Amino acid sequence: MSSVKQTGYLVFEVSDLEAWAEFGTEILGLEVVDRRGDAGFSLRMDGYQQRFFIEHGAADDLAAIGWEVEGPSALEEIAQRLKDAGHEVTQGSPEEATRRNVEALIRVDDPAGNPNEIFYGPKMADEPFVSKVVRSGFVADEQGFGHVVVVSKDDAKHQEFYATMFGLKLSDYIRCEYFGHKIDVTFMHANARHHSLAFGGGQLKRIHHFMVQAHSMEDVGLCYDRFLFSGGMVHQTLGRHPNDKMFSFYGYTPSGFHFEFGAGAIEIDDNWETTTHGKVSEWGHHPPQLLTKAYRRAKEARQNKD
Repeated sequence: MSSVKQTGYLVFEVSDLEAWAEFGTEILGLEVVDRRGDAGFSLRMDGYQQRFFIEHGAADDLAAIGWEVEGPSALEEIAQRLKDAGHEVTQGSPEEATRRNVEALIRVDDPAGNPNEIFYGPKMADEPFVSKVVRSGFVADEQGFGHVVVVSKDDAKHQEFYATMFGLKLSDYIRCEYFGHKIDVTFMHANARHHSLAFGGGQLKRIHHFMVQAHSMEDVGLCYDRFLFSGGMVHQTLGRHPNDKMFSFYGYTPSGFHFEFGAGAIEIDDNWETTTHGKVSEWGHHPPQLLTKAYRRAKEARQNKD
């Protein structure tokens, strides 16, 4: 059975293009390519011509997940499989394929209405990628850009769709309480990356966050500092996850949804066994409000002592 082999790209519809250009380059360490005037631009991070399409619009949300397949026969097989299962499949026009820098693509929505684009033949960059601020570079290329976490209305139906239609495999689950919030997230993989896709309910937008992974943990700390001193809002402090062992932090993008910047994740092999984890993090990944409360308590204690 033909399967998708990686998350090839994400498409975002954003209201502030310049804020995204600055965020993408100065904070994440990506490179702006293929500027299209007021319509948007793309961002590059590895040997692919682009990994993120930033398009102008009011949604400030995910506009599509791009999944790469091996070639035209794989694309045709998946398209037929989707149609046979009753899913509406739209063939991308040659102009749309050119805009995405791929040979051909199809479109289909998942059970929650999240748009997916399946493609083959991505354009590769002419020169090696070198980030101006992420000195170690990114874990990408054959593993895809990173991962994306999206909304699900029915986790079981969502998992079945991506397993039977796209060929994704289950990695694991995280089910727990996190500072008063119920967490129930499913993680799935397409290659050695622990998860290319995760999903769960209770999200305000299609996307909860996307992740990019540096080769060095030092680059995570440097990005954390860049983000803090740029005035960015941290969503979760530095920490380490129990399932993929990623050392990372979370912040808010200019569009209001989250990003994760990490390093040190494990990779999946043929001996992988799925499990259910009862916590979000082994340590850290705390809401920054906790630090504010701790600071206030310490300040009050000092004042009372004086």
